[in-house]
Amino acid sequence: MNVVLTGFGKMGKEIYSVLENRGHNVIGVIDPFSLDKRVTNKNIEASCFENADVVIDFSSPDNAVENIKKYIDYSIPSVIGTTGWLDRLEEIKAYNEEKEIKVMYSGNYSIGVALFLKLVRKAGELYGKVAGYDASISEIHHTEKKDSPSGTALMVASALLDTMPEKKKILLGNSEGKIEKESLQISSIRVGKTPGVHSVVIDSDADTITLTHTAHSRSGFALGAVMASEWISETNKRGILTLDDYLNETFGE
Repeated sequence: MNVVLTGFGKMGKEIYSVLENRGHNVIGVIDPFSLDKRVTNKNIEASCFENADVVIDFSSPDNAVENIKKYIDYSIPSVIGTTGWLDRLEEIKAYNEEKEIKVMYSGNYSIGVALFLKLVRKAGELYGKVAGYDASISEIHHTEKKDSPSGTALMVASALLDTMPEKKKILLGNSEGKIEKESLQISSIRVGKTPGVHSVVIDSDADTITLTHTAHSRSGFALGAVMASEWISETNKRGILTLDDYLNETFGE
């Protein structure tokens, strides 16, 4: 598989290593700021994708939407790991409507996180049926992370909003005073070098249930992104795809 990487920070370098270890060819690295000798282009241009099977983008939220539009224009399948742009997802769907180029996005490509989300959804389904249970989300990441809350935390919130009838909206950060019952609070902490910790607390007068996923390194995220890239280069599915499309087709529902 011939791959182009956009963004060559810590995640980009981790993905580069995973690609090499799995026998793939990195034919281009795009980054306007990195001084790494492996960078081949500063800007995204059509010529970057000659002979490429897929582009993996872990760049900047500020440029994500424009990057994706260029991948669509150049008819190159893309795996988007950049977060902080999903408020413009409908814009991307509309832009891709006619061309139907493969675009996969996820707030987190870790297979462990994907399974964690399935556990969260099942917990929401079960405890959402019982009166008296409340829920909240917390996430911890390193101080260099650019978006808050994390894309993963928003995916967790979506799962709980879908399955716990009393929860109708997201409350970000610290609250001032009493929290409405319909609010699902997401608390974000930025400290040190933490790769990522996501916790769901489901609480009642009788007991507390805690589900936590702790990432030990970036390797799980990188491996999942590469596995998703391998799939997207081969699948017949087209259009805007998610990690669930990959998991369901590969491992079943």
